[in-house]
Amino acid sequence: PGWEGAVVAVATIAMARAEDFSLADCDVIGFDLDHTLCRYNVTATFALIYDSFAQYLVEQKGYDRELMTVTPDSWDFCFKGLLLDMEDGNLLKLSEDGTVVRASHGTRILTAEEILETYGKKRKWKHFKTINGVFARSGKYHFYDNYFDLPGALLCARIVDLLDQNRNVKKYEFWKDVIASIEYNYKASAFKEDSGIYFPSVKKDPGKYLLRCSESVKDWLRRLKNAGKVLLLITSSHSDYCRLLCEHILGEDFEEIFDIIITNALKPGFFTQIPQQRPFRTLVNDEEREPLPSLEQPGWYSQGNWSHLNELLKKITGKAEPKVVYFGDSMRSDIFPAHSYNNCETVLVLEELEVEASQQVTMDTQDSEPLEKKGKYEGPRHKMWPVVSARWGSYFVDAVMGLEGEGETQVHTWCSNNINTYSTIAIPSLQAIADLPLDHKFPRFCPGKPRFTGYYPRPPVPLIPGFSEPITQE
Repeated sequence: PGWEGAVVAVATIAMARAEDFSLADCDVIGFDLDHTLCRYNVTATFALIYDSFAQYLVEQKGYDRELMTVTPDSWDFCFKGLLLDMEDGNLLKLSEDGTVVRASHGTRILTAEEILETYGKKRKWKHFKTINGVFARSGKYHFYDNYFDLPGALLCARIVDLLDQNRNVKKYEFWKDVIASIEYNYKASAFKEDSGIYFPSVKKDPGKYLLRCSESVKDWLRRLKNAGKVLLLITSSHSDYCRLLCEHILGEDFEEIFDIIITNALKPGFFTQIPQQRPFRTLVNDEEREPLPSLEQPGWYSQGNWSHLNELLKKITGKAEPKVVYFGDSMRSDIFPAHSYNNCETVLVLEELEVEASQQVTMDTQDSEPLEKKGKYEGPRHKMWPVVSARWGSYFVDAVMGLEGEGETQVHTWCSNNINTYSTIAIPSLQAIADLPLDHKFPRFCPGKPRFTGYYPRPPVPLIPGFSEPITQE
């Protein structure tokens, strides 16, 4: 009968819609700030962050002055997605099932034999179940998940090198000093007090470290606003630093773009904690005031929680369940909690995609021309280290020797699997989508679909089977 065909057709359309993502379908568009809305000159910023940690450790904690000298090739060690095992001073790159695929002790890359000797025949990392699927913090390991963090990976590796030179270390206890250096340089009062070297340097010459948003990104934000979308800015940066960044990258009228600005959000706790644990606070001259029992109107706030924000979003949109998408660069602080705890759509901003993406393959049949040829990138293209590392290989895949030494097997990295699990789509930058119509339909990551499906505009080369053949996503 004809009605059966109609039911099948409707089901097919519904399935196709479920496999696509469009900003036009969202009521609320939220953004992280650092390395999402605000992109940095990675070269200059990495050196500044490293120096801020190293100087404190040398001058305040008595570490070897050699720690402050960094050779240009040292930066290749930095790689997003590494895990520092604090007990043995090793840094690890894991596959999706917790297999150690590459490792270093300090800065020295371990051989396959050394990995087998350290982690056993199956090469499993003992803390994998603690972090996989929950991203729990621990005093035994640290996950390097964003570009503010990465210089710390090199720093910690070099500390291990120096400690090993001076004595036979069985247990490393330097992490408390690293935490102290972070707190000294980035505490709430550091911007106002000019303590450390990070904030004074950025304040003195913001153009050295910050990349202004292009006119097309600014126009895109205005188009979203004019289309009736509620725009959020949710950052763990404090209000004074947030203001400096936004005035530089967006202009002095940036507050007009966003309906709600939340600083010192203390993510990921913002997405996971109950209101009593993390109430919103008002701000007066960048000083936090008394806690609020609820969030009643748009504005600029500090700290807070998703539950109270969501109640305000319901009021603003007039919808019982407003559809929210959140853009962020950190899997642990942005993507995983927004997806897992609050059912948000999530867009991962992944600069690694800019380097490892195929120039032959497009995920969009309407857009097969390389972005560079379209003039979409304004200003100089900065050298992309340390986004890519010769020592650590691809962010998305790696090879593992067989258990009996029989050949290599390609495996997906733990980070690559997290992208497929918790992201709606992944893009190299906001610039990559700024010129698209708001109702553009992006293929989303879906179980049962090829792993490269949700990357836009081009998937990473290593994820494409037989990637020498041009592919388009229908």
